[in-house]
Amino acid sequence: MDNPAPLDEARDPLTIAENWLKDGREVALATVVETWGSAPRPVGSHLVIDAEGNFHGSVSGGCVEGAVVTEAADVIGTGKPRMLEFGVADETAWQVGLSCGGRIKVYVEPLG
Repeated sequence: MDNPAPLDEARDPLTIAENWLKDGREVALATVVETWGSAPRPVGSHLVIDAEGNFHGSVSGGCVEGAVVTEAADVIGTGKPRMLEFGVADETAWQVGLSCGGRIKVYVEPLG
């Protein structure tokens, strides 16, 4: 009998992405690549998204995940990665709730 994965590994977005790919899902990975000021999540934070809009992980502590999930659907559809930027001075940032005073850059890429 196989030993179950340690709890931390089972919740790791990269492990989730690997499992989703093995299950035949179309998947995108969002990664925080730059932060400025009071950013909610550090560089290297991940959010994995499938074509159905399911997601796991965090790139912003919840304040921009909805916008990233929406963009990820397009990335999955086109197969083309994109760079997203959210910041307090950006009107979109206020709409999605990034009012913490910082800015983040999130790279979204298709996997598989």
